[in-house]
Amino acid sequence: MKKITLFSSFMLAAFLVGCNSDDKGDTTENSEEGLDTSIVTIGTGGASGPYNILGTTLADTYSSEFDVNSRTQTTGASVENINLLAQGKIEMAFVMSDALSQALAGEVSFDTPIENISQVATLYPNVVQIITKEGSGIATVEDLKGKRVAVGDQNSGVEVNARQLLEGHGITYDDLQVDYLGYAEAASGLAAGTIDAAFLTSGLPNASVLELTETLGIELVSVDPGKIEEIAKQHPYFISYEIPSGTYGNEEPIMTAAVPNALVVRSDMSEQDVYQLTKALFDNMDKLENSHQAAKEITLQGAQESIIAPLHPGAKKYYDEQK
Repeated sequence: MKKITLFSSFMLAAFLVGCNSDDKGDTTENSEEGLDTSIVTIGTGGASGPYNILGTTLADTYSSEFDVNSRTQTTGASVENINLLAQGKIEMAFVMSDALSQALAGEVSFDTPIENISQVATLYPNVVQIITKEGSGIATVEDLKGKRVAVGDQNSGVEVNARQLLEGHGITYDDLQVDYLGYAEAASGLAAGTIDAAFLTSGLPNASVLELTETLGIELVSVDPGKIEEIAKQHPYFISYEIPSGTYGNEEPIMTAAVPNALVVRSDMSEQDVYQLTKALFDNMDKLENSHQAAKEITLQGAQESIIAPLHPGAKKYYDEQK
């Protein structure tokens, strides 16, 4: 009887050890799929812009997949996002390549070179959309002289490239009546007649512009491709881009400029974390495309091109696995 009891106790102990071993294995597997950090705050832009729409979708994805506190932070966009990253106040951000290039060099809106910033991916092109009221007589960039023009939030990526494009056409802020307005405020200003034109640089279509077209006839101001080519000699991130007909009720395509967007993170984030964040980005591209059609222009190949900041080792690890 004692022998049977002893044998049973031994078998029970062995069974429990086996169960504990399996549990430990599961825990290891889960930790490899999780994140070291418990917070992923994503710097975006204006509430109605593609940055915020896509960022919200991405934050929801990270929260559900990794059980972390992931959320967006509405900001003045690129320049503010880069400064927030440098200050360690956010983990990830959407920025424009022009602002990113200037940050690394310590130029324009940045007094000194910004460090602790790495790139995850090159995203869709940010399209310069210069809008005005129908019948305003403003058809080209040169026509903006002497007008009341919204150029984006001060020090935002929109404002930075608006200033560069204007300068490329021989126009400074002294030649305009400048208002620093975000997307929604600029659209409201056009509707109210307090401004004559506005720069809204974003993915297509911009929600604020779409909403404006429901109550106001608008026109898109064209930017000459030859001028863009000249400007690109000094600012190589500018490319020529065609806004398709029908985007905002326009019967003909409109030529303008564009600047690629970038997804960036703090360089001090772990390789494993950024690997998982990058993988989740591409694994859930269908969700991003459903939230905003600009995401349809994000591709695995394109994500690795036109890299401005150093590529984070975690992102590189993911891309190397895809080859």
